[in-house]
Amino acid sequence: MAGHSKWANIKHRKGAQDKKRAKEFTRAIKEISVAVKDFGGPDPDTNPTLRNAIANAKGVNMPKDTIQRAVKKASGADADHYEIVSFEGYGPHGIAIFVECTTDNTNRTVASVRSIFSKNGGNLGTNGSLEFLFERQGVFTIEKENLEHDLEELELELIDGGATAFENEDEFLMVYSEFTDFGKMSQKLEELNIEPKKAELERIPLNTTELAVDDAIQIMNLIEKFEDDDDVQNVYHTLEITDELIEKLEEED
Repeated sequence: MAGHSKWANIKHRKGAQDKKRAKEFTRAIKEISVAVKDFGGPDPDTNPTLRNAIANAKGVNMPKDTIQRAVKKASGADADHYEIVSFEGYGPHGIAIFVECTTDNTNRTVASVRSIFSKNGGNLGTNGSLEFLFERQGVFTIEKENLEHDLEELELELIDGGATAFENEDEFLMVYSEFTDFGKMSQKLEELNIEPKKAELERIPLNTTELAVDDAIQIMNLIEKFEDDDDVQNVYHTLEITDELIEKLEEED
């Protein structure tokens, strides 16, 4: 998790003010659509996956009426059908990259992901070849300014809910849980009246590789190309996010 929370902090802060807002909305709408069609219908009271998707949409400041339209459309007969697919490969310098997509055209997505890898010094691997390099964990991003809890007391409460680790970074508290405790942790936060800015099952690298800053920037540029693709929901990698790299990225922003 080295550098994970600090980089996530920066991404959340940037996300409110840059061109990626539209992509964040597209990602949130797809998450809502999948939750409605595949996980229990349009009622968030009985569909915890949808409830979480709506919370994530609010976390990227999606307007309430846009969220409601997305739920309504997803529950209609003419709703788009999305498939969740993933891809694994290596970028330059041996950095493993895991790409999660939500798509209505798998052939298009395969071609796009393969092209991004090949044009940027990487190569697409076979599914399952890199999964062992990552561990799926629940990751909850909580805005500290909205907390009415003492942090130490809150952490003790969350440990009861299945929290395994915490990272305290500037505006955000990152809370980690085991994959199997994601629902339990979500319920615990609801009981505490805490709505996370983001709550996802993420793939956390078991080991990371530190590169020279210029080489690391090359990897981050590759990751950004994946994230700019409309079919891509999440990108995970084994690059070590160092303070020096973050400073360089902030300079370039």
